[in-house]
Amino acid sequence: MSSAMLQEEAAPIAACTICRDIQNFDLLIDDMEAALGESWGDLGFNDALPFFQQPDAAQLEFVAIAVDAEDEEDLSLIEDIVKAAKDAKIKAILIADEVSPGALHRLMKTGADGFIPYPLPDGELHAAIERIRTAEPEVQETEGQPAKKFLGNKNGVVLPVHGLVGGSGSTTFAVNLAWELANVQKKDAPTVCLLDFDLQFGNTATYLDLARRETVYEMLVDTENMDRDSFLQALLPFKEKLQVLTAPTDILPLDILGQEDVIRILDMAKANFDYVVIDMPSTLVAWTETVLNDAQVYFALFEMDMRSAQNALRMIKALKAEELPYEKLRYAVNRAPKFTDMQGKSRVKRMGETLDIKIEVLLPDGGKQVMESGDHGEPLAETAGKNPLRKEIQKLAQSLHELNLAAAEAAL
Repeated sequence: MSSAMLQEEAAPIAACTICRDIQNFDLLIDDMEAALGESWGDLGFNDALPFFQQPDAAQLEFVAIAVDAEDEEDLSLIEDIVKAAKDAKIKAILIADEVSPGALHRLMKTGADGFIPYPLPDGELHAAIERIRTAEPEVQETEGQPAKKFLGNKNGVVLPVHGLVGGSGSTTFAVNLAWELANVQKKDAPTVCLLDFDLQFGNTATYLDLARRETVYEMLVDTENMDRDSFLQALLPFKEKLQVLTAPTDILPLDILGQEDVIRILDMAKANFDYVVIDMPSTLVAWTETVLNDAQVYFALFEMDMRSAQNALRMIKALKAEELPYEKLRYAVNRAPKFTDMQGKSRVKRMGETLDIKIEVLLPDGGKQVMESGDHGEPLAETAGKNPLRKEIQKLAQSLHELNLAAAEAAL
């Protein structure tokens, strides 16, 4: 290896690393040698931009830009390097070692073609190189004709689920609603996608016994370059009937996603699935408005207690103040009174009148079977098919599907 001149002329250079000190990334050295032999070199951050102006840069297939926590002070320079590589038609792979989510988000926004955490997982650099080599040429957008990224012909129904209080059972409801929609009919069953947008403490992966993967993070921080393949690769199948975007492996700030990011994800999901169920964080963020505007029905779950009533009032007040479509909210009471509990049903009615809302969904208490189902990583339909909560969610899914079919027929 060399610094600015890279390799001797006898060995054509296919790629190079760019970092502050390559010795800090010894595993990257090993993987580059395994993938490219002697056909690669190393550049410092200050050498990269001048080198891209030289004729030798034209032969580069890609650059691997390695950064760690100390490099966050030079983010502007590293962003310029990524942009310059893209301008020179050179693919850029980011290698990040303990870089903060916000910094990585900034770097991915510049158009990097891939992201790999450091220490490098076995075979991940080789896989990233293969993806670069087999990727289809970028489709340029022209006026009136956007790039064809979605490749789907559906127009999915968006169904977010938002818990207004802690422990309201919103994740249980979202997971089981998605599963019931996926099984609502045996023949020509609709395609269903479950998105876990609780980026910090989302538990859909736990409730369905699915692994959390780094590809979710890669997709979330680089939605500008997301296409149908990268979106579908970030999903995990559950029993071949339900596709799930789990929460990332690490706790992320909720504002790592912007409104444009959420729009891209929802557009992609709607283009490829009949139903898109979203498990929302309980916190209101800037992109909550984006999801609400895109939703056909926005489920708000709460319980029969004072904290729920207060939070429901605050939610309604916030949406009205911003002139958002609060009429899309469908209020659901979890652990609702039993059918024979007339006093309990009267309390539900009084609560609705006091809040000036219509409580349309009453979800009965499923008891210990609900907790056991989540611990086993299975929907209620698979572990306790006769559970009263499961039956109510099944009826709701059937009703939603019938309404959707009716709306589709009316539109023809």
